Amino acid sequence: MTPTTHMNHLVQSDITYEQLAPEFFAGVLSLGNYVHGDNYLTNELLADYYAKSFIGDINASWVALYKNKVVGFRLTFAHTQWKTDEWCSPSLWPVDSNTVCYFKCNTVDPAMQGCGIGSVLLSKSIECARAQGAEAGLAHIWLASPGNSAFKYFTKNGGQLIKKHANKWRYASIHEGYDCPVCEGYCECEGAEMLLQF
Repeated sequence: MTPTTHMNHLVQSDITYEQLAPEFFAGVLSLGNYVHGDNYLTNELLADYYAKSFIGDINASWVALYKNKVVGFRLTFAHTQWKTDEWCSPSLWPVDSNTVCYFKCNTVDPAMQGCGIGSVLLSKSIECARAQGAEAGLAHIWLASPGNSAFKYFTKNGGQLIKKHANKWRYASIHEGYDCPVCEGYCECEGAEMLLQF
């Protein structure tokens, strides 16, 4: 075992996973805006996303904690709690659109990447989404992530590319105060519409 592998193993054993709850909101907001840019998340948005995570008492959104600090999170909307928009192509999906949950966001603290946090969060969200009645999950993957890691990660976990969308986050950058961490001025990043069947 190399020193790095040993360190990752030690860190992994100290990571705990909890379903998203209001006591974690501050940590989720801080990490989300640090990684994705200012105003990517707000208290109002997060409260809405939290409500959309549920069917009955099953919550599909999760956080990862290390020494009681939020070091990762996955926000997942239950399949009955979101609506398709112009960035969605349900006619191209291989499953009924009414059985698709929405993977809104997956975020891991850059200092903790490589510890398997993202994969554990995904598996926990899938398990809950399946219990809610979903058969697949849709995500819009940020193609400007460093090294295109988000696309590679989602593909490795079984995600299939449906369609690429130009200027996916431009509206948010113009009208909602979103400050893209890679674009100067308004966001011009491309988003990949991807579907992961369970």
